Amino acid sequence: MSTPENVQIRLNQRPTGHPDENTWKVVTEPAPSPGEGEMLLRNIYLSIDPAMRGWLNDAKSYIPPVGIGEVMRALSLSQVEASNHPGFEVGDYVTGTQGVQLYALSDGEGLRKVDPGLGPLPRYLSVLGMTGMTAYFGLLEVGQPKEGETVLVSGAAGAVGGVVGQIAKIKGCRAVGICGGQEKSRFVVEELGFDAAIDYKTEDLKRAIKSNCPDGVDVYFDNVGGETLDAALACLAQGARIPICGAISQYNATDGIKGPANYLSLLVNRARMQGFVVFDYAASYGKAAAEMAGWIAQGKLKSKEHLVEGIERFPEALGMLFRGENLGKLVLKVGEE
Repeated sequence: MSTPENVQIRLNQRPTGHPDENTWKVVTEPAPSPGEGEMLLRNIYLSIDPAMRGWLNDAKSYIPPVGIGEVMRALSLSQVEASNHPGFEVGDYVTGTQGVQLYALSDGEGLRKVDPGLGPLPRYLSVLGMTGMTAYFGLLEVGQPKEGETVLVSGAAGAVGGVVGQIAKIKGCRAVGICGGQEKSRFVVEELGFDAAIDYKTEDLKRAIKSNCPDGVDVYFDNVGGETLDAALACLAQGARIPICGAISQYNATDGIKGPANYLSLLVNRARMQGFVVFDYAASYGKAAAEMAGWIAQGKLKSKEHLVEGIERFPEALGMLFRGENLGKLVLKVGEE
């Protein structure tokens, strides 16, 4: 049996602003062979996430940056191609962090087996993966919504935001989404079931939030930061909670991160703004996945994946996030199921 060819996308240099063609280096070499206690994984789907941009910065964060010359970090859905590991058999499907490459060695640490019979494989990088976990714990544990409250979500047509709004509805809340463009506005209302959508490209944000949230915003789930965060801060209800999931409007800034100018609204409204990292809730992933799988089976929770095919399209796919071109979870297909 011939050795398969491995294609890797490695970090060539750290970008300033948006990553460009100089950021990446494509390396082709024979796939590695597993040693004792190891297995060879064949990647099928890779998760494309806004957090990837932060991983490129040489700065302190919740996870070390990707090193120059290293394979770009990415969550993956993979199949065991060869195994010398007692806990995994050839043919098993697993999720983990295997990077932007076609093949990867693993000793099993950080891997989770998945059942392909429970749904489409990309779903394990979406609602049943880190995306779903982020939405679930960020809203329910940090946001702590109560029935009848208003939940405002930025990036509502994206991977995390779309799930947040749906969970808010399941919990008896009013869900209002902020997104860009008429197509996305229709998507979050007609397909995902939000009560209302605000198009930041055509509407005055502060005025639109006040109009759609007349009693104030009880929970603002922030994926965007910047001016959107400031507009939401101006419309808080007393005792509001603001989970800070991300700030995609700031990730490619070349002149420093713009923080909230309107933060005194937290004081006036006795509100709380809290950052969180989904990995902190790892011990409860199984419980969350089971509950969300139940909601999917009941038709209460929809999963939307936006597929791009070909490992060579990774730079393009990453850029799509920051241009707002994806509907739902962006997934890169790099192999056959």
